[in-house]
Amino acid sequence: MDKQLEFWAYFDCFAGISGDMTLGALIDLGLEARELREVLSLTAQTRVELKVYRVEKNHLTGVKVEFASDFSQPTRSFAEICALVAQAPVSQGVRQRCLGMFRMLGEVEARIHGQPLEKVHFHELGGLDTILDVVGAAYGAEKLGISRVFCSSLPMGWGMIASAHGRLPNPAPATLELLKGLPVYGTDLPGELVTPTGAVILKGLEAKYEPCPAMLLTRVGYGAGSRDLPGHPNLLRVYLGEPLAAAPGLREKVLVLETHIDDMNPEFYEPLMEGLFAAGALDVALAPLQMKKNRPGVRLTVIAPPPAREGLLERLFLDSTTLGVRVMEVERVAARRWPETRETPYGPLEVKVMEYGGKRRVMPEYQACRRLAQEQGLPLIEVYRLVREMEI
Repeated sequence: MDKQLEFWAYFDCFAGISGDMTLGALIDLGLEARELREVLSLTAQTRVELKVYRVEKNHLTGVKVEFASDFSQPTRSFAEICALVAQAPVSQGVRQRCLGMFRMLGEVEARIHGQPLEKVHFHELGGLDTILDVVGAAYGAEKLGISRVFCSSLPMGWGMIASAHGRLPNPAPATLELLKGLPVYGTDLPGELVTPTGAVILKGLEAKYEPCPAMLLTRVGYGAGSRDLPGHPNLLRVYLGEPLAAAPGLREKVLVLETHIDDMNPEFYEPLMEGLFAAGALDVALAPLQMKKNRPGVRLTVIAPPPAREGLLERLFLDSTTLGVRVMEVERVAARRWPETRETPYGPLEVKVMEYGGKRRVMPEYQACRRLAQEQGLPLIEVYRLVREMEI
C-alpha cells in the first residue's frame, strides 16, 4: 500500500464490530499478516501465534483472525497495560492512540464500578488478546495510510452475556458508555454484536457517523466474527478509498414521520418527545394548527435515520393518541460539524464548528456555555459573545 496516499475508511457495521473482525478486515484490505505478527509478538513479549484464514458466513467470505488459545488472562491494572503498550514497536502516533483507547476503557470501567481509574482492574478487557486487537487496529490503520474513519449506525443484539462480573445485560454497559455520540439501533439478533473492544476501536480511530463519503473506492475488506448469526452474515465490511472533492454539506437519507393530534392532554407531549429521542429521533417538533370541527391541534414532526423507523412508530402509537402516521423518505443536506475545545479567559469551553462549502463558523454549545457561565458567575450572553469572537 502506498504510504504517500491518503485513504479514508468506511466501517459498514451491518453485523456489528469486534477486535478480531477489525483485524480481519484490515488484513483483507492489504495489511501484511507477517508484519502484524511481528509487531504483536514484540508487544506481547512472547511469540504470538496469529492464525489468518478465510471463512464463509451466510454465503459471503471474510478473513478470520485468531490468536493462540493458551494465552494467560491475568487481571491487569491500567498502569500495567500502559507499561505493556509503551514498549510496543510502533510509531509514537500509534502508541498514543492505543494508550488513549485504554484510557477510555479504564474511565468507562471506573464510572460503571464507582472506582478511581488507578484502582480499576481490567478482566476480559485486560487480556492479552484485547491488547493485541487494540494495538493491531491502530497499527493497521497507520500502515494502510488511513487518515479518516467513518462508520454506519451500529446494531445492538438482545439477551444476556457472560462476563467476569457475572451475567450482564446485552449490550454490555461498557459498550454503551463507549458508543455515546454514535447512533445505535436494536435488532432481533441474539448475542453481543458490538463488543467493548470494537466500540473503543471506533472511538480511538475517531470514527464519524455519516453516510459513506465521496471517495474513489480502491479496496473492500471483510473481517469475520466467531459466531454464526441466524440468516445474517457475521462480517465487518470496510471500504478503503481516496477522498474526492464532495458537494458542500453532508447529504443523507432520513425519514420524516408526521401526524396531526387534536385530542391529547398537553402534559403528555414532554414524555412523548423524550421517548422519541430515546428511540433514535434526530429532531422532534410541535407546531399549532387548526383542525376539523374548528379544533386547535398539534402537528408533530419527527426526523430520524431509517433504521429507527419501527421503534419510533411504536412510541408514537403507544405514547400518543394518534391513529395514523405519515412516513416519508427525504434527502437531508446538513453542514458538517464537530466539537472543539477552545481556551477563553475563563477556562476551556467546548464549542461547535460547522463547515459548508469550505467555509467554517464557530457556534456556541448551549450546555457548555451555560456551565461556564454558572461556574464563573458570568451572564450567559457574555459567554456567547466570546464564542462569536473566536476565529477558525
